[in-house]
Amino acid sequence: MIARNLAYTALVVTDVAATATALARDFGLRRTDCAVAASGRTTPVFAIGASAVALFAPSDPFVGGQATPGVHHVAFEVADVEAGVRNATAVGIPAAEAEPSAGLQGTRRWRLAPTATCGVRTYLSEPLTLERTRSSWVERIDHLGVASADNSAAMEAFVRRLGCPLESTQTDTEVSIAVESFTSDKYGVVCHTRPPQPVGGLRVVFVTVGDCELEFLQEVDPTQGVHVAHDRAGTTKQDQGAIARFVASRGPGLHHIALKVTDINTALAGLGRAGHALIDAVGRPGSRRALIGFVHPKSLGGVLMHLVQRGTR
Repeated sequence: MIARNLAYTALVVTDVAATATALARDFGLRRTDCAVAASGRTTPVFAIGASAVALFAPSDPFVGGQATPGVHHVAFEVADVEAGVRNATAVGIPAAEAEPSAGLQGTRRWRLAPTATCGVRTYLSEPLTLERTRSSWVERIDHLGVASADNSAAMEAFVRRLGCPLESTQTDTEVSIAVESFTSDKYGVVCHTRPPQPVGGLRVVFVTVGDCELEFLQEVDPTQGVHVAHDRAGTTKQDQGAIARFVASRGPGLHHIALKVTDINTALAGLGRAGHALIDAVGRPGSRRALIGFVHPKSLGGVLMHLVQRGTR
């Protein structure tokens, strides 16, 4: 295994100050301001479980000048970046750069070739030193969603080569069942159910990194055209459409972040009272026998986040 923990996840947000305030005030997360490379600047970093999230403005050089909000990159924690890159290269995951670059809090980081990591921007980074005071209702990062073009290639890269444990795989499917009824004044009512027709679906692979997972989401049927309505609760068909559009417009890569919470309905209600726009007002069934609920991206600087309530793992 190349790395046993996720050092941090970098998020690009439209308003760093406002998003940082929301994470501290409304999510109860502990903030540490960390130096950014050799820039003389700091950025807010929030410890969540054994990992963390770091916030960056659009076009910040630390995130390669990306102007679009979203989940930008993950940093796998290693004690020795040179040894980590040697080990990764030996199993067919080469570095994208000739040497390491300055990271957060005086650490060093080294970027892996995105073509070898299925579009997931991945760095190897030395550990951060953060105070890990636990939120009253956020337990940890549950997973980082990845819009995937090929789950088999993702398992080859992250499981077989980088050595991350495979947590589980599943297929999510939404079906439509048509019912015909024949009503007669003499013969009564006869109902006929047609065979189920799939209307949307995703193949899902969960790969463990530290205390969270990478969730690779690959659409089952690329011919389905789906409109995602942000003003009502989500469905599997809408989830499939969101992944398909992301891959078509941006290519495969990091798509969303999910936080594991103790009580999803209480958490969603609290965020609603705090003024956050919600896609799901209450938890709905999701992967791994969980309840999930999405927060609208406009509430968190353009980053798509959802909450997860499930068992101990």
